[in-house]
Amino acid sequence: MTSVHRVSRFGCAVALLGILAGVTGAAQARPIAFADGVTIMSEYGAETMREYQAFYAPSYRYSFGAGHLSFKSHIPAGTPGHSHGAPSLTDTEASHGITYLRFNYLPKRWNLESAQANIFVWASAGQVRDATEDLEFAGNVGAQFDYETRRIYASLRTDLHESSFFRHRIDTLQLGVAPYEHDYNTLAVWFLVQARQYSGELLHHGTEFSALVRLFKRKSWIEAGVTQEGRVQAMLMFNF
Repeated sequence: MTSVHRVSRFGCAVALLGILAGVTGAAQARPIAFADGVTIMSEYGAETMREYQAFYAPSYRYSFGAGHLSFKSHIPAGTPGHSHGAPSLTDTEASHGITYLRFNYLPKRWNLESAQANIFVWASAGQVRDATEDLEFAGNVGAQFDYETRRIYASLRTDLHESSFFRHRIDTLQLGVAPYEHDYNTLAVWFLVQARQYSGELLHHGTEFSALVRLFKRKSWIEAGVTQEGRVQAMLMFNF
């Protein structure tokens, strides 16, 4: 199957998501934060993934920009679904990096009396190096749904990546609580739990659980914690 045929299935692969949560008016990990603003994000995912993104939003409805996503994972022998779907007889190390251009869109927002909910969708196109160091086309689609109040937070996000030699998905659920209400000019503190599911070729399969602390004030945001295996999970975001 060619990469064009594989990527053409993206349009019907996105599942729009739902779950309760949030913090009204605060800078959240979203692809669109402010109209006529620039968002820079960086994430380190427990020795498994790293991602860097920069977006410009002409409107609160959409943004566009670029990013780089890299994966490195230890895959035990006998794990199904990698090495083109066939289990390996030995432990393997899988790594690849995707450089891409992305478009983000906000199709729906609900402004409630004491809460806000959003649906974001995005698509990207880029390049990835295969095992022979040749450049291959890589595509991506994703979605996020969040619902916010000033004392609880949750979000559910999915990302599907595909090229001629891999197809994998990352699903991330976050739930959090704030010990006190805050406003735009005060420091916000959140305590969160995260569950992240990896599936597909060239990734370690399974669910990774993390405990996190999130801090933000105005347009700066940091989130850090550890997984159940003691590995670091961290994310930074700045809006200008």
